[in-house]
Amino acid sequence: MISGSRILLTGGGGFIGTSLARRLLESNDVVVFDNGHRDAMKGSRLLGHPRLRVIQGDVLDAAALREAMKGCRMVVHLAAIAGVDTVLKMPVTTMKVSLIGTYNALEAAVAETGVLRFVDFSTSEVFGAYAYKVTEGDVTTLGAVGEARWTYAVSKLATEHLAHNYHVQYGLPAVSIRPFNIYGPGQVGEGAIHRFIVRALRGEDLELHNDGSQIRAWCYIDDIVEAVMLVLEKPEAVGHAFNIGNTRSVCTIYDLARHVVRIAGSPSKLRFVEWNHPDVELRIPNIDKARQRLGYEPRVDLEEGLERTIAWYRERS
Repeated sequence: MISGSRILLTGGGGFIGTSLARRLLESNDVVVFDNGHRDAMKGSRLLGHPRLRVIQGDVLDAAALREAMKGCRMVVHLAAIAGVDTVLKMPVTTMKVSLIGTYNALEAAVAETGVLRFVDFSTSEVFGAYAYKVTEGDVTTLGAVGEARWTYAVSKLATEHLAHNYHVQYGLPAVSIRPFNIYGPGQVGEGAIHRFIVRALRGEDLELHNDGSQIRAWCYIDDIVEAVMLVLEKPEAVGHAFNIGNTRSVCTIYDLARHVVRIAGSPSKLRFVEWNHPDVELRIPNIDKARQRLGYEPRVDLEEGLERTIAWYRERS
């Protein structure tokens, strides 16, 4: 695995960024550039690490981003507005951070001579409402203009095209990752598993949208961190997009809620609430490309992942 590198994580204070920083700091210097909107790093043991530098900044500030990138040989661009509820409230900001922020990051990477890898984080949302064993080469599907959920998806799809074309036109060694439903200890924001666990440990009702029949493949945080490490290391990754998820950890939202209640030993009840916004009804990736080109294989299945995550939150409740 990579060592002795200086690596920039935009949005590195978030859930995935914090977990990735922890792994990278074992043998690298890490610069986290984050505006603190979702701060999973706060209170972690990472703060004060001698090889970690945290810079308060926004990817919309091109000059600050260029300054933060100085001396970095690898960039993992995680900064984005995420979470359906947040996107509904701030659709314009969502697009600005994705489009302008990614443009700023790519421009800075091209200007910083010697960048060996630029990893753009996209989303599984680019596959639309029904995505069954979708491959990276499948046609992406976007919903109607005016629906905030697809505002996020179309902006992230645009960043994929942008990153790929910076590779084609300028030779930037860019890669895109499409994460499928990541969860685990330290998650912040609006993810279903995070929300269910917190409420279950309090004995509160778990709210499910409509009838809870939506189907997801769930990927534990350690597995996507491993995928990023492989993408940073392997030259075969350059110029490609990869689905990253766990095709063995599939269930409905209803069954997920039941698993959380059972493993947590919680008295919580399930409550169904009407959800009038578009939803993703089916989301399961095909990860053969990541297996073949990267040697990626998810290792933590849903039962074990939920046990680890619930234990982590219980210790802190």
